[in-house]
Amino acid sequence: MIGGGNTAVEEALYLTNHSDDVTLIHRRDELRSEKILQDRLFANDKISTLWNKAVSRFVAGDDGKLAHLELVDTVTGETSTLAVDGAFVAIGHAPSTELFKDKLAIDAGGYLVVEPGTPKTAIPGVFACGDVMDHTYRQAVTAAGTGCMAALDAERFLAAKDHAAKEAVPAE
Repeated sequence: MIGGGNTAVEEALYLTNHSDDVTLIHRRDELRSEKILQDRLFANDKISTLWNKAVSRFVAGDDGKLAHLELVDTVTGETSTLAVDGAFVAIGHAPSTELFKDKLAIDAGGYLVVEPGTPKTAIPGVFACGDVMDHTYRQAVTAAGTGCMAALDAERFLAAKDHAAKEAVPAE
């Protein structure tokens, strides 16, 4: 597992359900995750931690499968390799909302602000869904669900506009 925040620690802990040898690789000498998660991580004898290391390269074996990671020590610059069977990257999440800067409300975390429980933004007819507005779950299934909500709300919005336009046309 590569990372040092809540997601990386949670996933490293989860991986111990499937492996007796999990390594958490972090580029600093301390984690950013919540203390309760750190306590659980450090208490788990299936997890080892590599501090001050950054992955510089994922290297495949002759069979095309991941064989090892090339690591760089973030303090000394020394390089090393780590044999692995798999690698998971959990190094943070930044929603891609730059396009909407100065157009839609964006919260301190960079997420588009929507009316709670809906995909509606402050601009009528503009809807947001998926990872640009979901700072809690950030899963494909919830992105699909909010995408469906946005599509249905957009359809209703357009239907209401069409109905209002038809009623505004004088009868002959």
